[in-house]
Amino acid sequence: MSSKNTSDKVVGVIGAGSFGTAIANMLAEKTDVLLYVRDKTKAEEFEKNRAVGTHRLSDRIRITNQLSDIGVQCEIIFPIVPSANFREMIRNLAPHLKPYHILIHGTKGLDMTVPEGEHLSKKNPLSRKHVKTMSEVILEETTVLRVGCLAGPNLAKEIEEKQPAAAVVASHFEEVIDQGQKLLKNDRFLVYGSNDLIGIELCGVLKNIIAIGTGMVSGMGLGENSRAMLISRGMVEMVYIGNALGGNTKAFLGLAGVGDLVATCSSKLSRNFTVGFRMAKGESLDDIIQSMEEVAEGVNTIKIIDQLAESYNIRVPITETLHNIIKGEMSVKEAYAYFMKFPFRSEIDFI
Repeated sequence: MSSKNTSDKVVGVIGAGSFGTAIANMLAEKTDVLLYVRDKTKAEEFEKNRAVGTHRLSDRIRITNQLSDIGVQCEIIFPIVPSANFREMIRNLAPHLKPYHILIHGTKGLDMTVPEGEHLSKKNPLSRKHVKTMSEVILEETTVLRVGCLAGPNLAKEIEEKQPAAAVVASHFEEVIDQGQKLLKNDRFLVYGSNDLIGIELCGVLKNIIAIGTGMVSGMGLGENSRAMLISRGMVEMVYIGNALGGNTKAFLGLAGVGDLVATCSSKLSRNFTVGFRMAKGESLDDIIQSMEEVAEGVNTIKIIDQLAESYNIRVPITETLHNIIKGEMSVKEAYAYFMKFPFRSEIDFI
């Protein structure tokens, strides 16, 4: 049963990865959608075949490879591109944006920018001023004020299959939350609201670290007890880091935190879980990354958070251990032995 229009204006989606395409199709149940595809050849191919990979495109989706079209034709825009490309994309989009635009991003990664001429050192370590969430990138690079994010346990394949799911739209502006809920909510997709924008963003970012770890646990052939142990310890580590970076503990106890953590750490549909699983099976990280069609954000997040934790003097044994594995300084089996001997004290001490 089709839903009624909630908007007379076309809604923009930037990024035709699996999640961007899934969100575009969901939005198209209620309104016309303009989907931006950076590569002109791919844009023409998707338009001609009315499909992105295995994902069929709704008849209400048009495709463009001009960012200016998104800014001019759309008031509400969902940017869903990898964090490594996000700032450049926003800078290119910025000339076409006005203060009336609403941007709700769906990118679960961090932006690290060290100004030209500045060098990181023990006296000038990586800090919060160098590391930004995607909402902060939007606010830095554009005139847009009404910014939000979309987070939660949202595996793209299941959304495309129209299986029941839920998400959180977070923003400092109630209007952004209301618009996100009106556009996305339907009889199989619940949408909650939160005013803790940074906290909800950090939930989506940090759970990718733990997903890589649980993938390794599964790849080693260890059981559910081991995975549950890592997930629960990972949750504590997420809260420590999140609080240090400006997030509220409550965000981590909800759908965007523990909900997304459980989904991502339990499914081979998760790119980050898959990275950990394949590394435990003996594949090199470089080979895994080159073979994947889409970005596993957790790899870059591990590198950033390990440096930040050192600057803030936070103990993050899971992140630290995973970073050692990624750098080739520790094997997966050595990491497991180290983790089992780590001198944890109280289990929960942040409530």
